[in-house]
Amino acid sequence: MVHQPLIAPSILSADFARLAQECAAVGAGPAGPGADWLHVDVMDAHFVPNLTLGLPVVQSLLKATDIPLDCHLMIDDPDRWAIGYAEAGAYNVTVHVEAAKDPIQLAKNLRAAGAKAGLSIKPNTPFEPYVDVLKHYDTLLVMSVEPGFGGQSFRPEVLDKARAARSLVDTGHLTLVVEIDGGINADTIEQAAEAGVDCFVAGSAVYGAEDPALAVAKLREQANQSSGR
Repeated sequence: MVHQPLIAPSILSADFARLAQECAAVGAGPAGPGADWLHVDVMDAHFVPNLTLGLPVVQSLLKATDIPLDCHLMIDDPDRWAIGYAEAGAYNVTVHVEAAKDPIQLAKNLRAAGAKAGLSIKPNTPFEPYVDVLKHYDTLLVMSVEPGFGGQSFRPEVLDKARAARSLVDTGHLTLVVEIDGGINADTIEQAAEAGVDCFVAGSAVYGAEDPALAVAKLREQANQSSGR
């Protein structure tokens, strides 16, 4: 389904006072085609302890960049609030299975509103009970850190979920992008790629670099060499 690794810089690690410029910093240029998606972490201080940006900022970002927005909603009651992000024009809207009341209906509503539907699972949430639910989704976001804060260390044990999802995609049981978020950098991206991940969310590994666009290109090359596909 996905032939080239996708790199999705997380603006959680960007300078919030310069978000338009930070989006441009990972766009296409001399270093290569730039970011495939921009990962936008929405946190409500309820589902997770942190509070970040919300729909008004996403609406502004949509005017400031042509890079597809990958909105990760770490919020309570996504059944109510997620649709607004799809209607605004986000490319992919990901909700947490731990928070959604009716994840299958929510996926249908997100798609009807014009977005791809993503489902995220925390590090301690098992994958297997949600295989049938994932048949309605376009993206599986495997969390490799506990959601809520950037800069955490990668938890390699979650790669078993990525491997399981990859196997089901390869055999045609699921049709989705396998995405990973948390602690992805030059030291961890290769093992995630080997496990079958398609899309890699990277925060400080991109925005902490002197040249963010070059960092995106280097991460993509590392993933490409390790994916085996």
